[in-house]
Amino acid sequence: MKKLLLIITITLLAVQSRAQFKTATLQATGLTCAMCSNAINKALQAVPFVESVRSDIKNSAFAIVFKEGAETDIDALKAAVEDAGFSIGNLKLTATFTAMNIDNDKHVKFGQHNFHFLNVTGQTLNGEATITVVDKDFITAKQFKKISASSKKPCVGNGKSASCCADEGIPANARVYHVTI
Repeated sequence: MKKLLLIITITLLAVQSRAQFKTATLQATGLTCAMCSNAINKALQAVPFVESVRSDIKNSAFAIVFKEGAETDIDALKAAVEDAGFSIGNLKLTATFTAMNIDNDKHVKFGQHNFHFLNVTGQTLNGEATITVVDKDFITAKQFKKISASSKKPCVGNGKSASCCADEGIPANARVYHVTI
């Protein structure tokens, strides 16, 4: 019995450590011309875990493919766009999930990331799914005001774990991304 429990634990840890995002769709704000789009494209391509970037100039959007096996850093994507002189208006991340139970106003760990789901119904994510980051500076101020009102948990305002997160196993001051489906 102990041997079986050990095998199950190792398998779960292996699956957890391989959890990663495959692609992202990023919409930038503040672009006025093709040169702006090119600046963001170059900035995103310079991010170490990004394999490729395809621009959609008409919609100020970027389709990003991540390197297989590389850990993604969501804040690094935001920093790249901001360093190019622009802002993120929308960021959607796609991954393959395995039996990940989510519910409204609950925290979940995926790979190295801590997520707090907002405005969702209880469900189990299996297979490919896309989540949208709804943290401050990842959506418009108006959208953030609306989405942040949907939760009374203190981590929503600053993206850092608080007492609400500790109750769900997230260490103090850890980065928490607020997301929806």
